Amino acid sequence: MKKPALAILSLSLAASFCSFAKDPSFVSAEETRSFLILPTPGSSKSEKTLAELTELHRYESSRTDTQKMQAMADDKEETIFIFKAQMGEWFNAKNLPLTAAFGIRVKNDEGINTGPAKTGFARVRPYNLDNTLHPVCATKTKDDSYPSGHATTGYLMALTLVEMAPEKRDLILARADDYANNRLVCGVHYRSDIEASKLLAYTIHAVMANKPQYQLELAAARAELQQALASQATGK
Repeated sequence: MKKPALAILSLSLAASFCSFAKDPSFVSAEETRSFLILPTPGSSKSEKTLAELTELHRYESSRTDTQKMQAMADDKEETIFIFKAQMGEWFNAKNLPLTAAFGIRVKNDEGINTGPAKTGFARVRPYNLDNTLHPVCATKTKDDSYPSGHATTGYLMALTLVEMAPEKRDLILARADDYANNRLVCGVHYRSDIEASKLLAYTIHAVMANKPQYQLELAAARAELQQALASQATGK
């Protein structure tokens, strides 16, 4: 695809997102039914939740400054470019406008599909349940810990990016696991929140991958990314 065509499609995608950000880009909440398919998390006094709180204390007591810095950086970044270290410094919105716009539309469906479960389960955040925890990332008072929006985003973006750059599959999926695990390093989610996020992200993507509009936009973003990868390989 030539650059002018890429630029035009990029603007089209961005305009579409601005107009319909409150609506699903590809997958509606009714299609995944997150509140129905996810297992009920442990109650605040359950043995499982107490064990998860103990695990968070272990993370807190052992996390290094480097780990904290990475977790805090990930807390502030929820775009497809969380995989920059795996792709290269050139992997950014300025160089890849189509990929950026496509990522925004994919991210939009994370919030739409995690929302019913977050509201339905209304799980208390670990640091609000146990005030002896000291999270290093942004906190909130709302009871919406399950599933993790960040972790769902990371896995959903990973599955999308794997379709665009399958040659980097293992690196991308490993980074998605690290990104999700950093919610534990942050001290803002339980492990079962992360596990539910992975399940939900794979469900969202499975539905998404069968949508003609998703495949159309994926093809355009993939062409842009593969062109950039080829340029990097040849040094042009």
